[in-house]
Amino acid sequence: MPTPTVVLVHGAFADASSYQPVTKGLLDSGIPVVAVAVPNRGLIGDAAVVRAFVETIDGPVLLVGHSYGGAVITEAGDAPNVAALLYLAGYALAQGESLAQLQGQFPDSDLPDALIQTPVPATEHSAAGMDLSVDPSKFASVLAADVDPGVASVLAVSQRPLAATAFAEPATTAAWQIRPTWAVVCTADHGILPQVQRFGYERAGATIRSVDSSHMVMLSQPAVVIDTIREIVRALG
Repeated sequence: MPTPTVVLVHGAFADASSYQPVTKGLLDSGIPVVAVAVPNRGLIGDAAVVRAFVETIDGPVLLVGHSYGGAVITEAGDAPNVAALLYLAGYALAQGESLAQLQGQFPDSDLPDALIQTPVPATEHSAAGMDLSVDPSKFASVLAADVDPGVASVLAVSQRPLAATAFAEPATTAAWQIRPTWAVVCTADHGILPQVQRFGYERAGATIRSVDSSHMVMLSQPAVVIDTIREIVRALG
């Protein structure tokens, strides 16, 4: 198999730049990589955007999803050229399951109490809604406790909010049922609890690696993420 293109899918409250150390490390290693922009408007629509992008790539793709991006790759990973999936501190949903349903089986993390709701006005193309973001004063402690404080402060004030309705949308497919799957559990995660991550990963039959990291593992432990991606690329070859 040709070397797959790594497509990095960010999560809620972040954008593609959150992968910067991983993106640079992969480029330096000669591994083709693209960090895609996710609208964060809803699971099905976001997955359609990612799937459409993946299908423009010539050759196999390793689809990597962080946090909410894990739910997105669960839905988008059935694109015909996706060779494998990698979850990073993410939600591995079952078919017919929503984020709220998976999360609801476990105690709350610190995230719900840190969320801020912002009304979104209606337009001629969309109804009024509600956006969710993380209180900037709580961002580092909940999501990035082991990230450089200067970097965390920038992340806190440059969030891409998530539409609140995304939590209720059920996945229509579970790509891990048809794709080889790897996953990283972040054992110091206060955003998505480690037991939520591990439950989804074990259900998916993933090859699991654990790391002592906050939620933002691609910033706090980029070498672990890069090494895992290299391992998958070798396995696919």
